[in-house]
Amino acid sequence: MAFDQLSNRLAQAVKKISGQAKLTEKNMDEMLREVRLALLEADVNLSVIQKFLADVKEKSIGMDVYTRVNPSQMVVKVVYDELVGLLGEKEAGLNLVHKPSVIMMVGLQGTGKTTTAAKLALWLSKKENKKVLLVAADLARPAAIEQLKVLGSSIGTDVFTLGVSAGVVQTVKDALAYAINQQYDTVIVDTAGRLHIDDQLMDELKLAYAALRPQEVLLTVDAMTGQDIVTVAQSFHNALKITGLVVTKFDGDARGGGVLSVRQVTSVPVKFVGTGEKTDEFELFYPERMASRILGMGDVLSLVEKAEEKMDLEASMKGAQRLVQGTFTLEDMMDQINQVTKLGSLSGLLKMMPGAGQLASQINDDDATRQMKRSKAIIQSMTVQERQQPDILRSSRKVRIAKGSGTSVAEVNRLLTQFEKTKEQMKMMMRMSGGSNPLSQMASKPGSNTRPNPNKKKKRR
Repeated sequence: MAFDQLSNRLAQAVKKISGQAKLTEKNMDEMLREVRLALLEADVNLSVIQKFLADVKEKSIGMDVYTRVNPSQMVVKVVYDELVGLLGEKEAGLNLVHKPSVIMMVGLQGTGKTTTAAKLALWLSKKENKKVLLVAADLARPAAIEQLKVLGSSIGTDVFTLGVSAGVVQTVKDALAYAINQQYDTVIVDTAGRLHIDDQLMDELKLAYAALRPQEVLLTVDAMTGQDIVTVAQSFHNALKITGLVVTKFDGDARGGGVLSVRQVTSVPVKFVGTGEKTDEFELFYPERMASRILGMGDVLSLVEKAEEKMDLEASMKGAQRLVQGTFTLEDMMDQINQVTKLGSLSGLLKMMPGAGQLASQINDDDATRQMKRSKAIIQSMTVQERQQPDILRSSRKVRIAKGSGTSVAEVNRLLTQFEKTKEQMKMMMRMSGGSNPLSQMASKPGSNTRPNPNKKKKRR
């Protein structure tokens, strides 16, 4: 994930003042020197770095250390606030008040613009319940039209095209008239790109812009390009007045400096990020959540939202209840494995959990994926009776299961040991809760919610 290296370096920098009784200019300079190096390595714009460090130092030096709060925690709060300011303070939504609302996708060739158009269409249809029309207006690359058709078909979204013979202006005019006639809510126009910025590209985009009068102009940029994001954004913004950025390949090992710099330098917000190759791996960009991830504080809200969207919560709850009740089977275990794999990589999930960032760096996702696949293969090689009553598994059965799953008897034994440990841990939790079912206790409380309400006041007696 982008910012991983920066996150690790910032954590080391904050350690420089751990244990100090007070924040002084000397210990702050030591820490800020490390922060500066971390930001430089992340390819953050130099002027942005200078302002960022000056603001952090000004707000931190001389700050009293409150009871039970050490200086490093207070500096993390200041750094967090400044990071949020750099990233945009709050999420920047789309202007969708018109019908149809027109979104014009622009960007250089190779940044994933066509795929991003389809991702945005799927996001709008699922999250905003919009009827979306995709428009193939990239006539410089004939393959782009076919690509958009295939993507549109895969997500169940209509694609408008006049082919390569029609001009760009005619295509977008006819598409807009068609969208109005068919009562589409949103029109997403995939425009041409080039390997570099040139006059021909900008002239074509200006003609399309004049014909469409879009409410949104979204620039697609590749997270791997680093500081070039700022240069590209400035060029497109000067020509078209772009309203937001979509950063692709955000799941890679990009340093992320361009993303940190672009808002401060161009005043153009990042609106979405692409987190994978699949059409549903696309997220609204939340500055405060991203700042929290960068500082290793996790992102529980995004984790909960991802779980609600991709997991069968009812099935997961039933499995958890059976685990508490002592009726958990290997079939339930396989269901839980399937649910976890829907959420993405294990290291990605750990990074969203507060305090688990360091553990995430020790996880090899390929090994973890292979292990889960082996576990599923072992369980699938069992009979229904064996899955429900693993106690009946003896040597001969284990040999058969190992052969059927392409594993070894030792791996079968490891899975069974893991299964028993899981059940024992849940029994221990029940004993700690007085022998009652913690899930049923939660469900029985009127108005109970898994998310605590920090604003709720306790009654005075």
